[in-house]
Amino acid sequence: MNSSTASNLVTRRQMEALRFVALLELIKGCFVLAAGFGVLSLIHRDAWDVAVNLLRFFHVSQDRHSAQVFLDLADHMTDAKLWAIAAGAAVYSTFRFIEAYGLWKARAWAEWFALLLGAFYLPFEVYELIRRVTAVRIGVLAINLAIVLYMLFLRITKAEALV
Repeated sequence: MNSSTASNLVTRRQMEALRFVALLELIKGCFVLAAGFGVLSLIHRDAWDVAVNLLRFFHVSQDRHSAQVFLDLADHMTDAKLWAIAAGAAVYSTFRFIEAYGLWKARAWAEWFALLLGAFYLPFEVYELIRRVTAVRIGVLAINLAIVLYMLFLRITKAEALV
């Protein structure tokens, strides 16, 4: 069965759901890309001062363990590390944009990609939830699990339709 026939197997509701997931992926890609540009803005600046100002802005005490970890990371930051982080953000966001495009166009490869990558993140999300239960962590896990299960449903139903 060719790809146009397989595309016809996608119902209107499935297309709406795929496009919703595509928008989520696009938003994630944009967020990470913006963060990468933010990292680039730190080049040739004193990362320690920027970190201290961020902590003050968000009213986080420097006495907290997480603040100390953040400050230690800032203290060891070099321009080369900042470039590497920004490059990683660019690569990650590119994958998110490609996935979003594929899901928007209801491409099988994008559904597989979303299924596998989402499943890859699940153990880490469960671990973080076990470490500390928060509404955000519950929400992230629930959304990712729903996406993984939906992509699995699509792949199974499309495979059965091809038989």
